[in-house]
Amino acid sequence: MNGGDGDGRLVVLWSAPRCRSTVFSRSIAERGDFLVLHEPFSHLKDFGREEIEGVVCRTEAEVIARLLELGRERRVFVKDTTDFRYPGVLADTRFLNEAQHTFIVRDPQEAIASHYGLNPGLGRDEIGFAWLREIHDRVVGATGAEPAVVDAADLVAAPADTLRAYCAAVGVPFLEHALSWRPGGLPGWQKTARWHRDASGSDTISAAVTSRPPLDVSGHPVLGPFYRHHLPHYEHLRERRLRVA
Repeated sequence: MNGGDGDGRLVVLWSAPRCRSTVFSRSIAERGDFLVLHEPFSHLKDFGREEIEGVVCRTEAEVIARLLELGRERRVFVKDTTDFRYPGVLADTRFLNEAQHTFIVRDPQEAIASHYGLNPGLGRDEIGFAWLREIHDRVVGATGAEPAVVDAADLVAAPADTLRAYCAAVGVPFLEHALSWRPGGLPGWQKTARWHRDASGSDTISAAVTSRPPLDVSGHPVLGPFYRHHLPHYEHLRERRLRVA
């Protein structure tokens, strides 16, 4: 297992946008033994500041310091997305080592179609798989160990087995009651609520139903080249996914 001491004190889940990371974090919240923080790094990029448990942070360094501080006090789970690049994270060897960095990926054709439905003007880089791999590879370089990678397809097909494997990887017990919950968003979702409607309406981990027509991402004149740019990074990460029985 990568950085940290393997007891799940500070766990970070990194995700490209639209890879089912929000519903994953909803399950973690249902456990009841983690403080769950929603996208502090991307909120910092979007809004210029992020308040984390009463402390206002205006730089990546301040966010990192606050997360490490909280992780010394209790179990903390941080979910964030790589529609931005985080040079402060990449440069902070202490954070790379002391937190347990984990990753979730999804077939980029599905992720891009979902992202495009919410953000028709999306650019190539904010699709996020290349930046996701950059963090992954920096963690490997800093720690000398392979971090846990979840495949969203496994999460949907076998939620209990996938979460059991993830919990074992980060050093916490699997709690079966966290497989279901009452619909409704978490407080941290409010700033970007329209991105989390499917997760807010969920009561378990399942494939989201959408009324949007199917989209041929690979054949799309704009999205097709974006897809081909990100595909090798997705494949690199998927090859390292947790194997689910």
